[in-house]
Amino acid sequence: MSNQATGLQEFKNLVGIKFQLYNSLFTSLPFHRIEKTGIFLSLLLTYCEEGYHKKMSPVQIIEDFFSKHYPDGTDREKSDILFRFVQYVERQVVLFDALEDSAFTSVNDMGGTGTLKHLSSEVIQYDKEQELREKLKDYAVRLVLTAHPTQFYPGPVLGIINDLSRAVIQNNAAEINTFMQQLGKTPFLKKQKPTPFDEAVSLIWYLENVFYHAAGKILSSLKSQFPHSVSDSNPIIQMGFWPGGDRDGNPFVKTDTTVRVAETLRAALLRCYYFDVRRLKRRLTFKEVDLIIADWEEKLYQELFTPNPSKPFHLADMLKSMLKIREILIYQNNGLFLNLVDNFISKMRIFGLHFATLDLRQESSVHEKVLETINKREEIFPAQYDTLPEKEKIKILTHLKALPKSPFPDDITEDTLASVRAVKTIQEKNGEAGCNRYIISQCNSALNVMEVYALFLLGGWKKDTITLDIVPLFETVDDLHNAAGIMRTLYANSEYRAHLKRRNETQTIMVGFSDGTKDGGYLMANWSIYKAKEELTRVSKEHGIGVVFFDGRGGPPARGGGKTHRFYSSQGKNIANKEIQLTVQGQTVSSNFGTIDSAQFNIEQLVHAGIANDLFSARKVTLSEEEEALLSEMAESSYQSYIGLKNHDYFTEYLSEVSPLQFYGETNIGSRPTKRKNSGKLELKDLRAIPFVGAFSQLKQNVTGYYGVGSALQEMEKKGKWKQVKNLYSNSPYFKTLLDNSEMAMKKCFFPLTETFSRHPKFGKIWMLIFNEFELTKKYIFKLSGKQELMAGYPIEQLSIQMRERIVLPLSTIQQYAIVQFREAEKAGSPMKKIYEKLIIRCSFGIINAARNSA
Repeated sequence: MSNQATGLQEFKNLVGIKFQLYNSLFTSLPFHRIEKTGIFLSLLLTYCEEGYHKKMSPVQIIEDFFSKHYPDGTDREKSDILFRFVQYVERQVVLFDALEDSAFTSVNDMGGTGTLKHLSSEVIQYDKEQELREKLKDYAVRLVLTAHPTQFYPGPVLGIINDLSRAVIQNNAAEINTFMQQLGKTPFLKKQKPTPFDEAVSLIWYLENVFYHAAGKILSSLKSQFPHSVSDSNPIIQMGFWPGGDRDGNPFVKTDTTVRVAETLRAALLRCYYFDVRRLKRRLTFKEVDLIIADWEEKLYQELFTPNPSKPFHLADMLKSMLKIREILIYQNNGLFLNLVDNFISKMRIFGLHFATLDLRQESSVHEKVLETINKREEIFPAQYDTLPEKEKIKILTHLKALPKSPFPDDITEDTLASVRAVKTIQEKNGEAGCNRYIISQCNSALNVMEVYALFLLGGWKKDTITLDIVPLFETVDDLHNAAGIMRTLYANSEYRAHLKRRNETQTIMVGFSDGTKDGGYLMANWSIYKAKEELTRVSKEHGIGVVFFDGRGGPPARGGGKTHRFYSSQGKNIANKEIQLTVQGQTVSSNFGTIDSAQFNIEQLVHAGIANDLFSARKVTLSEEEEALLSEMAESSYQSYIGLKNHDYFTEYLSEVSPLQFYGETNIGSRPTKRKNSGKLELKDLRAIPFVGAFSQLKQNVTGYYGVGSALQEMEKKGKWKQVKNLYSNSPYFKTLLDNSEMAMKKCFFPLTETFSRHPKFGKIWMLIFNEFELTKKYIFKLSGKQELMAGYPIEQLSIQMRERIVLPLSTIQQYAIVQFREAEKAGSPMKKIYEKLIIRCSFGIINAARNSA
């Protein structure tokens, strides 16, 4: 039996069957009318499945259900029943999550393709040890945790998932029953929006409980397997952090938040070190080492609880002591417990005193306004500054001097300057890695980059002491097309070039998948990023600069998610592959990195992907000129199709009226507003990518994951290029991965949910456009793959999605019903309006969580 077939059978046994078994426990829990709720929910699911088969609308299905089972119920009583269904399904989803997490090591091949064990056998087989040593000198994988609001589980529920998974692994029926009861009583709804600091604390939980242990194990394993290839100076795994530093569109992030988060990261790490040292103390009971370890237990305790500024804590001292212990164990104690000490040393090398690098981020237009405000008071620019060409403006910006520290009356100017100064404070306490990057979103010129450089000069930094990387973020299709020209201008500037020399001749460039997809559609966004990376690699190489790409990826394929590691192993030799850096957002944190096992597996996949691309497959997977021309042609065709949909007169209105988009901000899952500008009317350009993608996912239409792909493939066939497309699909892992991820987005679609809109006088044409493109894309993907089912090549993920979508079908139906009832109550001025609004919002929780990577 193949590994895939074995995994599928394990999934059926450990997840499918156990879900049915444990789900029955809910009906016996001692809660008000819970037994009837469970029974009637299963009835409602049947009504949904049969109703959609008969082409009934959600309103017809719910009304049919109530007419037979609650014929005399008032609107209020019926809504109470629907709320109970929602609560029940929410808990079913949590149970499914916990079962999947507990089955992870059985379902996945922990020593198979893409793991470190696989890498070891490949290196030996192809005699690549010398090349691996060269690669690992400066290769790194950086995971940057962001607080983008796609995570609907409050902290206590995440804790229950973790504990429930452990109890399932141990087959502890008593604990499982207890945790199920706890789950039934634990509220899922957040009464208030979290603050940026709350978001930081939620993600620090993962750093402490998951990444700290998983990363340490991976580095120790790498050192054990390749002792001559892994250097002490490059720990390979890095962590990044955005909550508390990401100001883009979030007015609630202030400098005191940034400093407080940096302090909390340091304290959390010291806590981890302290507990590790205490555990080591129990084992290291030998002469001499016992005194060293006891001394560090005391020092860590003091630094955590009674820090003395006159006695600063130095990581280098602790590392030196651990290396001494290591030597004593080898030469005097037969290497006993050496693996424990090595694991601890690995953690120190990875996490330093910072745990994760706190990135600062702000939108380019804000920097422009801040400089205008400063100029009004301090006259830092000549009178004709606004009329000068870009080159002259940049020259002026590079010669600005530090401002006096008198406060500015407006918050944004004062906070921007304070944040620039706070970087020094954080670096003094947490080390340079504590905060050494400033990301500029909506970056569309070299001037935007130099404005940030100027803000650091104005904030008191000397040119030769700016220990920070300025990172432009290119997001829209136009910005991606212009990116190489912007960087060429910067590299040619002597002041900026000198800054890069001080930063190890390295430039980090961020590319954004989310806004690119929203702007240009799935195929065009992905291809624009690919081409931008190729061009930026070439331009950087011409100027002697090493370029590192930082990918802003979300959870679903529409935002750069999906089978991420496959993208990195298929980049080819024309794209710089020095490091892999990517954001990890929302449910992707809990679904891919929620346990130590899953985190280790997925980090190993990324580590392997970058190495494999260079050592084994770069030449093989690099696209030829003809293949690139074909992809460019398809991307352009796809783009025209997507723009045709996006520019439809009723597109924004359709999204606003049919989906739960207008209620997204009320879910209280994130501190950041859903729109960039606080205007009353919904403008597509102001709408953030997360609610945009999330709204389509809740409609079960996932437009941004496939729209335009079918049209592009059809056009290639009409032009007589189908054979070339088939060859591309067979030979290019990049193109194959693009379409695989598209299949994942399509697998989560369910058009019968909204089919009633196909007959709508205003929205009928839009619905048909989307549905026809879905069907067209499906037809051509089947034609390419030779399969007759979406995701047929990934049966475990396919079954997981099928089960999750079935669990959540009543919720999607209730939500669509509630949206229609809300509109009617709004027109009639009925007090039921508020109740239906709450019902719509509550449904969002389960729908998004069930999909695990839907926004």
